[in-house]
Amino acid sequence: MAETKILIVDDEESILNLVSSYLRPEGYVVYTASDGPTGLKAAQAYKPDLVVLDVMLPGMDGIELLTRLRRESDAYVIMLTAKSEETDKIIGLLVGADDYVTKPFSPRELVARIKAALRRIRSGRGVPEGGVLAFQHVRIDTGSRQVWVDDQLVDLTTTEFDLLRTLVEHHGMVLSREQLLEKIWGFEYYGELRVVDVHIGHIRQKLGERFIATVRGVGYRFVDEVE
Repeated sequence: MAETKILIVDDEESILNLVSSYLRPEGYVVYTASDGPTGLKAAQAYKPDLVVLDVMLPGMDGIELLTRLRRESDAYVIMLTAKSEETDKIIGLLVGADDYVTKPFSPRELVARIKAALRRIRSGRGVPEGGVLAFQHVRIDTGSRQVWVDDQLVDLTTTEFDLLRTLVEHHGMVLSREQLLEKIWGFEYYGELRVVDVHIGHIRQKLGERFIATVRGVGYRFVDEVE
C-alpha cells in the first residue's frame, strides 16, 4: 500500500510539532511548512493525500494557497480558522476546503477527523471498477470516481463526489444535513451544518441546479430519471 502523505501548513511551530507528533506514530508521512509560498511548493512537490492548512499565513494566506492548490490537486483539505472568524470558514469552503477546525483545537479531534477522511478516501479508491449508477442525464462510475452529465465529464472533489454518490444511492429519498454529515464525514461533527450547504452548492454549479432538490426544512434529494 502506498504511503499516506499529509502536509501541515501553519506559521506556529508549536502546532506543526504537536500535530506531527500525533500523526507520525500512526504511520503517516508528514511534511510541514510555516508560510504560504513554502506550503504551495511542498504541496506541488509531495502531492499529499491530505492538507491541514491555516488561514492566517505569512507570504500568502491560506485562502489564496487553497485557490491555487485546487487548480491542480483534489487533496482533502482541512482548514484551521480562528474561532471568531466565521467569514474565513465560509470562504475556505467556497474556494475548495473539505472541512474546517477552529482554533484552539484538540489535537485528538483533529487527528480523528484526519483519520476519518483518509479512511473514506481509501475506501473510495478501493471500490472495484464497473459499479456504474446510470440515470437519464447523470452517470456515476464508482470505481473510477468519475461523473458525467449528458456525456460531459464533470470534475468533482473527493467530498463533492461522495456527497453526490450518497444522494444518488438514496435516489427518491430526502436526506437531512445531519444524515449527510454522518454518512460523509463519518464522525461526531463539531462544526456547522452549513458545511453541507456549501458543498451542495458546488455540486449544483458543476452539474446544474436541476439535479439536487432542496426540501425545505428537511434536507436534499437527488432528482433524475432512472435509465
